[in-house]
Amino acid sequence: MGWISRSRPVVTAEAHRPTLFEIFFDLVLVFGLIRVTTFMSERPSPVTLTQGLLVLVLLWNSWLVYAWLGNYVRMDVGLVRAGVTVAMAAVFLIALVIPEAWQTGPHTAKPRLILVLAYVVVRVIDSALFHWVAADDPRLLRTVHLYALTTALSWIPLVLGAVLGGTAQILLWAAALVIDMSGGVLALLVNGWPVRSPGHFVERHGLVVIIALGESLISVGAGIGTQMIHTPTLVAALLTLAITICLYWLYSASATNAGQALTRASGLRRGLVAGNAYSVAHLPLLAGTIYVALGVEEVLAALAHEKSHASLNWISAIALFGGAALYLAGRTVFLSLTGQRVRPEQFVAPGLALLLLPVGRYLPGLAALGLLTAFLVALLSYEAWTRRGAAGTD
Repeated sequence: MGWISRSRPVVTAEAHRPTLFEIFFDLVLVFGLIRVTTFMSERPSPVTLTQGLLVLVLLWNSWLVYAWLGNYVRMDVGLVRAGVTVAMAAVFLIALVIPEAWQTGPHTAKPRLILVLAYVVVRVIDSALFHWVAADDPRLLRTVHLYALTTALSWIPLVLGAVLGGTAQILLWAAALVIDMSGGVLALLVNGWPVRSPGHFVERHGLVVIIALGESLISVGAGIGTQMIHTPTLVAALLTLAITICLYWLYSASATNAGQALTRASGLRRGLVAGNAYSVAHLPLLAGTIYVALGVEEVLAALAHEKSHASLNWISAIALFGGAALYLAGRTVFLSLTGQRVRPEQFVAPGLALLLLPVGRYLPGLAALGLLTAFLVALLSYEAWTRRGAAGTD
């Protein structure tokens, strides 16, 4: 019982940084992201892409609430650690049942109900822990109560969707997630969420972006499988690495200034920047990365089966180029919400990525990867050139 011996939570300081226990939580999220990509790759279709996105949002919410909790109190101490450990197990359970959560037919509701119940456990534990640690902070306590109310309301369509399945499940779960996320934004606007350590908050979200980008590299192995390695697959793997590096540099070039902007903000303003720029704007970054990973996996799977001359199908093209466009759009929103200057090329980049989609659709998979790589390298180079030009005129 020594690990829960402390009777009070340990409130974090301004200089607090992520703990190893929080990074271990991230590993569970990694497993969830892999399961989402695997689910979508088994039967890629517009419906599957939508279903994967909904589960991804649910995983994001599960991770996000504990990122906020870990910013307020240490998650590796006492009762908080005990509660987060149980929540971690629930997130792991959500990830396990993802492939079966969208099955239709008789006697298929059990996996869906397991997923919903596990998600409810995740959110109940977070609400209970936040209520406990906010006992001496009336403003935070009101925020927790408001968010807990909207969260509980979202469970109604979640349960109904799990029972009904099919198209009703998609619509009801989408409504539930909108209610849940809107409740967090409403609580932020009405009472505010405190951000005690900007450095911790920035680093936690930066780590989760890196984790998501790592999914693109994991997809290389998933796409190749046990097939014999040959030149086209090696080239595709290197192009995927180049794409991943470009996406990371495009994010990291913005993250430093964003972190400084969050640090300069104070009080309710800091909470607004954190909630909008990180909690909200990082979701399209995450989703875009997962879609790119799916597109990469589809291309590598075709190359591994010696279909190097076959053109991309629409789903693979949408995942690859649409995912990149979504990522770039998320980065633009992230920049604007942290008060940074958004350059014209950063506004235009998502649209250009979408314009490449119909072109990539009719290219062989390897050529499509090369086209996306060339676009991202050109974008990264142009942004670096414009930054140097702006620095030279200051």
